[in-house]
Amino acid sequence: MLARVRPFVIPALLLAALELWARTTGAGSDALAPPTAAVRALVAAMADGSLLAGTGFTLGSAALGLLLGGCAGVLAGIVLGLSPRAARIGFLSIEVLRPLPSVALIPLAMLVWGFGLRMELAVVAFATCWPLLVLTQAAVRQVEPQLLELALALELTPLQRVRSIVLPAIVPRLFVALRLGVTIALVVAVTVEIAANPHGMGYAMSLAQQSLDPAGVLAWLLWIGLVGWTLNLATLRLQQAVARRMGAVA
Repeated sequence: MLARVRPFVIPALLLAALELWARTTGAGSDALAPPTAAVRALVAAMADGSLLAGTGFTLGSAALGLLLGGCAGVLAGIVLGLSPRAARIGFLSIEVLRPLPSVALIPLAMLVWGFGLRMELAVVAFATCWPLLVLTQAAVRQVEPQLLELALALELTPLQRVRSIVLPAIVPRLFVALRLGVTIALVVAVTVEIAANPHGMGYAMSLAQQSLDPAGVLAWLLWIGLVGWTLNLATLRLQQAVARRMGAVA
């Protein structure tokens, strides 16, 4: 029981310290509000439906963007991992595009798609594609060469090699990439909504800031943190379940 409670001690102390400061030295501050006020703002957002609507839009766009970018990254990573020639040809393009900050694409995405879901999807997909590509390519390169040689000896088609040998070998590393991709997708989706897209949790927090409502800002900030923590925990549990299943099958 103590082991389960221990990770929450530091966050609880920090929130208690902020509450104490906001009610003493920082009383009347226009920048920060006590956590209890943030909780009341969060309950109000839940009651009027804005919490559910904003969370649904952000999670939906993050999930769809991750699906598009993740599929493209995994497919490209498998191809580049299996083909040294393709890796050499694509090296320069990948190394030029990969460091490009995804938020730098927001003006271009707005020109092409305007405000809304498609613009946010494009930016999230771009951001999530590259880490999954790099991690998948590295995982494929670590597949036992003997297995690939056996596939050639059995005259398996490229699709059969990927399905029967490559994918089972890289599944554990793919889940590491998935956990990273989920985090990036949520961060980028919220960032796009704060900067440009009038929808979702990021936009709700931006509205609270423009309304000089520190309790609302803190409420949405805490909620986004809880959502991110829950998503990370869910992907970790999924990774562990798949690992146990693969171990049982093996």
